[in-house]
Order: sequence, then structure tokens, then C-alpha cells
Amino acid sequence: MFWELRKLGRNPMGLVEVSGSSRRQRKPIILTLEQYFAVLALLSEPYRTMVVVAQCLGLRVSEILALQWKDIHFDEFTMQVTRAVVDGVVDDVKTEYSQDDLPLDSDLAAVLQEWKQQCPLSEEGWVFPSKITGRCYHASPIQQDYIRPAGRKLGLGDIGWHTFRHTYRSWLDSVGTSIGVQQKLMRHAQVATTMNVYGNALMATKREANSKVVQMVLRPELKLAQ
Repeated sequence: MFWELRKLGRNPMGLVEVSGSSRRQRKPIILTLEQYFAVLALLSEPYRTMVVVAQCLGLRVSEILALQWKDIHFDEFTMQVTRAVVDGVVDDVKTEYSQDDLPLDSDLAAVLQEWKQQCPLSEEGWVFPSKITGRCYHASPIQQDYIRPAGRKLGLGDIGWHTFRHTYRSWLDSVGTSIGVQQKLMRHAQVATTMNVYGNALMATKREANSKVVQMVLRPELKLAQ
């Protein structure tokens, strides 16, 4: 088709199939509130506060490790996400949708203020600087040495940084957050990403929603009485 040796027909790439490409290789782990607090109890600082930020804001670990104190506006209760760090290299966040202002709850602000009092000093003003280098931490060693062992000890399996992002999305769902607001908080370019990749609701939420429909079908007298 390219060399015009035959008539242009359908896109030949449409004939290509990649085995398993449409199937998620591994179901993400979604933590319950009790499981989250159990994991948190096994972590020391600064990893504990890192995980609190991850669970409260759904940030990617690359964004958490690249936070600077100037990004956190305590007086306005907002936080800016503008950069990410991967393997020690700091750069802008991956997309324009990832770069956004996020709300900072007053309770989370208090946690960060408390951490700021004990945070090691660094020239760039990192929120989570290494005590050894003064630079950003690497994400993988923290996951391998602290987060995954905590998950295994609790029988949760190999949890990791993305577990908290998936859990954040599910918890947003469980408190009735509209999908449009979820997309903004997750900072996704497409709402389909919010729905398809992160759309795994907690069993309790699914059970509650399902029960409402079942009761409409099997116990209509309850609805009529209301």
C-alpha cells in the first residue's frame, strides 16, 4: 500500500493483535481503611508521611518525592504539582493535565506542618530530602525495603506505591464523588483512564449499590412506602 503496489484498503495495523494487550495482567490491590492504617503503623519517617500524602492526594510517587515546600501554600490550603523525579532526575510532570493545583485539607496541612519541623534541611527545599545526600529519594528502594515488606507481613501481598493511588480513586468513588471531579483530582487527561484503569470500587461500595437495586426489585413495598 505504501509503495502503491496495491490499492489502498484498510489500515494494515488493524490486523495486528498483541496477546493480552486488552487484558490487565494483574488486578490492582485496593486497601480498606483498616488495612491502610495497619500498613501505616509499620512504617517509620519519612516514609510514613510520604504514604499519608500518597493516600490523601493520590499523587504518583515521582511527584511526591519531587515536592518542594514552596509548592505547598498553607495559608491558601492548596498544593501545586509541577515536577516529578525518576531515578534522581527531576523534570516537569508527564502531561499538562498532571500539572495542577490540588486542595490541601486542613488536617493534611497539619501533618505536613508537623513533618516540616523535623524535616532535614536541603538547598532546594525538598519536602522529603535524603538525610545522606540532601537530594530526592529513589522510589524503588523505599517500595522494596519498606512498603512491600509491610504488605507481606499483613498478608496483603506485594503492595506498592501505585496501590495508594488506586485506593485513593476507589475511596473517592465510595464517598460519592462525581466522575468529573475524580478525573480532576486524579489529573487524568481522559475520563476513560479514570474509569477503566482506576475504576475498581471497594466491595463494600459495590455491595451497597447492588443492594439498592436488589431491594427495588425484590422489595418494592419499601420504595412504595417511602
